[in-house]
Amino acid sequence: MTPDALLHPRPEGLYCPAGDFYIDPVRPVARALITHGHADHARAGHGKVLATRQTLDIMALRYGDGFCASQQAAEAGSLDVNGVAVSFHPAGHVLGSAQILVEHKGLRIVAAGDYKRGTDPTCADFEPVPCDVFITEATFALPVFRHPDPRSEIAKLLTSLDQFPDRAHLVGVYALGKAQRVIRLIRDAGYDEPLFIHGALETLSRYYQSQGVDLGALQLATDSALTKADFAGKIILGPPSAFGGTWAQRFPDPLIGFASGWMQVRARIRQRGVELPLVISDHCDWQELTDTITELSPDETWVTHGREEALVRWCELQGRKARPLNLVGYEDEAE
Repeated sequence: MTPDALLHPRPEGLYCPAGDFYIDPVRPVARALITHGHADHARAGHGKVLATRQTLDIMALRYGDGFCASQQAAEAGSLDVNGVAVSFHPAGHVLGSAQILVEHKGLRIVAAGDYKRGTDPTCADFEPVPCDVFITEATFALPVFRHPDPRSEIAKLLTSLDQFPDRAHLVGVYALGKAQRVIRLIRDAGYDEPLFIHGALETLSRYYQSQGVDLGALQLATDSALTKADFAGKIILGPPSAFGGTWAQRFPDPLIGFASGWMQVRARIRQRGVELPLVISDHCDWQELTDTITELSPDETWVTHGREEALVRWCELQGRKARPLNLVGYEDEAE
């Protein structure tokens, strides 16, 4: 069996004819295998959904209990889907995120979804899975992207708090994964005061806590008992979209920060009006992507979701077979 016969792109997403299922389909399908809960990978409206228990929980929190017709939680070990063996392995991206290994007739393909290699106490670390074909994301697949130690970025935030004690520090974080990781990083840096959060972060943060992720004391920034002065020198976390509206006006002289791998790009910093860029990403940088491919040494590498051409070219220069998948419907670090 050739790799293309086992998995290939279709308008709905990556399709396995032998098992009659899709991986992270962008349109409703009869059977979907989902790598993680971000909206560009996990969509509502499918018939049957197979994912980790935490991803299923997150989808229910985001879309409601009826987000699919039926669901199955992936347990440890291999599952049979219409004669095709599939298994789920930690991806290190967000809570519940998984790489999906598809095995059939001696061929092993790993669809990694989104992944990162650094240690993150809010989710399980990436697990290298030997395979014949590795399907990698390419969100930050340009040599210019080199993510710094996230602890040094949090140190910048805490230093700014000391320097500007009269200003509220608003930190833009996406609701799933980034918010909880940044909160945990702040706690690990020794900051134990209550953190204020936008209501959009509450449900998923509470779910993380229910799964054993200690986020410390969290308080809604909309608490009516709080005055504008109460937020001076405090950290408030929320979705970046909220910072341009009236919600942010309740805080004293807000200093706008944003935690994202894209904060290495000056044009994006200016575009978002960010005063305190924090380069904290839940994706691999260039070195981590190339190191992962070198470590796994698959017969083929398929590249999707981002800067496909540069990573394909790097593979070719290394004498490795590679090609872009050109899947549609996926976004940059949009969660």
